[in-house]
Amino acid sequence: MSRHVAIVTDSTAYLPARTMERHGITAVPLTVVLGDRALEEGTEISTRSLAQALQKRRPVTTSRPSPELFAEIYRRAAESGATGIVSLHLSAELSGTYDAAVLAAREAPVPVRVVDTGMIAMALGFCALAAAETAEAGGTVDEAVTAAEKRAAGTSAYFYVDTLDYLRRGGRIGAAQALLGSALAVKPLLQLAGGRIEPLEKVRTASRAIARLEEIAADRAGSAEVDVAVHHLSAPERASALADRLRTRLPGLSELHVSEVGAVIGAHTGPGLLGVVVSAR
Repeated sequence: MSRHVAIVTDSTAYLPARTMERHGITAVPLTVVLGDRALEEGTEISTRSLAQALQKRRPVTTSRPSPELFAEIYRRAAESGATGIVSLHLSAELSGTYDAAVLAAREAPVPVRVVDTGMIAMALGFCALAAAETAEAGGTVDEAVTAAEKRAAGTSAYFYVDTLDYLRRGGRIGAAQALLGSALAVKPLLQLAGGRIEPLEKVRTASRAIARLEEIAADRAGSAEVDVAVHHLSAPERASALADRLRTRLPGLSELHVSEVGAVIGAHTGPGLLGVVVSAR
């Protein structure tokens, strides 16, 4: 991170390692607590291990990075020559990560702008990329923040889950909403709205829900120039097929990423997750 403005995000951005290295982005890991073991996302727990734990109904929770870890990352950035830092994180409605970063920023050796993007997964990743590209072009901290916020404003995220039970257990969706979904035996579609995970539609079958997810993403993209990410958890065939269909449907498609989410988001959605992020360039 020798650039004038250093870019920091967190592990829930799910940016490819090569992309982070190329753009000099540092990701601070969140933690998954599996039973009595605290494991860093991305290095100490695999999505396969997580899926197996969830299927066995083992207790799984998540926790934010500590302010001390953020402070160490900021110190290293300053020692590498950064004179300013932009720290971009998942929605503060979903995690205390933003608050931990704010605490650390107060004692950082260089100015740090901490941004609650209101995003998760590659919706956050696209914001971090926008900030990094601006910094690479010689932009200031303020200009990098503006680029990230502009990208966030043009980004939408939609999700299909097999059940709302995992979101209910983690407190990310109301118990009444989860119970209603189970009682009606519907397949829920969700969206990210105001930094929160909100119900979007209820569809009777998984195949219809996935088809509807495709329609929603295509309508959102229209003919604009967009980047798209397709996420999944333990559903690679579904994700690959959906990505192939979107390639043929989106005339303005620039980049398309297909990836499995990490353990932190997976812990709250459960196996079978399929998500689409549409981000206007």
